[in-house]
Amino acid sequence: MSSDLRPSPVSVTVDFEAEGVQHGFLRLPYSRDDAAWGSVMIPVTVVKNGDGPTALLTGANHGDEYEGPIALFELARSLAAADVAGRVIIVPAMNQPAFAAGTRTSPIDRGNLNRSFPGRPDGTVTEKIADYFQRVLLPMADVVLDFHSGGKTLDFLPFCAAHILPDKAQEAEAFRLVRAFGAPYSVKMLEIDAVGMYDTAAEDMGKVFVTTELGGGGTASARTAGIALDGCRNLLRAAGILQGAVEERATQWLDMPDGSCFTFAEDAGLIRFCADLGDRVAKGQVVAMIYPVGRTGVDPVVLRASRGGLFTARHFPGLVKPGDCVAVISDEIGG
Repeated sequence: MSSDLRPSPVSVTVDFEAEGVQHGFLRLPYSRDDAAWGSVMIPVTVVKNGDGPTALLTGANHGDEYEGPIALFELARSLAAADVAGRVIIVPAMNQPAFAAGTRTSPIDRGNLNRSFPGRPDGTVTEKIADYFQRVLLPMADVVLDFHSGGKTLDFLPFCAAHILPDKAQEAEAFRLVRAFGAPYSVKMLEIDAVGMYDTAAEDMGKVFVTTELGGGGTASARTAGIALDGCRNLLRAAGILQGAVEERATQWLDMPDGSCFTFAEDAGLIRFCADLGDRVAKGQVVAMIYPVGRTGVDPVVLRASRGGLFTARHFPGLVKPGDCVAVISDEIGG
């Protein structure tokens, strides 16, 4: 549990209750070799217009994922208070140290922000960031949209997702907003490691939580960046925060019902995929082969699909290690 023995060391240069548009920073003191009285400066925008729900929009929870930051820096630049009923809090790069370094985890403490909740006000830099979101920002929010993509080690079909939850009203609202987001694919998502996640922290507070996986490979394309920005605006419209009608888009619903959706490498080597993202594969079909790279003339290790379905995600780039997730196969279902 997040410590309540001391306040968060993070200070903020905006007023979350003030009307209008404000741009500022979450400032976290960080003493280091090149700045004894230095700080981590996390950009934040607040747009408020009267009463209404609050949306908390976040990107770069992992620092090598770019669709979210692109969409949110653009939204922060362009969103007018007159277009909003309620409040929008935009943090394009919540793990700013990782974002600046282009790495999944923080270069300061190697912390994975999305496994650091609820955080600690007296912990590492990553734990202090998590604590501020846990105790200050998440309680303000009604709706949370946290952008993700595959980063440097995964590549996804572009999808928006929410989780199956014990609270069915909370779950239904999350999936309503997933549908409104309008990504090419929409997923009922299974997490293989949910401990310490931002998702779990928000959902445990009763917040409506929506996330994405919008490509990967440590870059963003014109298509995936566009999906992120258009989807974000659609979600805000559906939540009653942004003026205008939701722009309806076709989406294919997917389900990840259990652990058989995931295929993991048990050997290191060079991976050759035998199916591409978006292909339909059968149970037992060869989806990849791993070639040992220490010598020639050795047969590759064959990886077969544990279930039939749609090839949804794959390892990126070409070399794998034991334990790497190399493929995800989902069920195609009705919305």
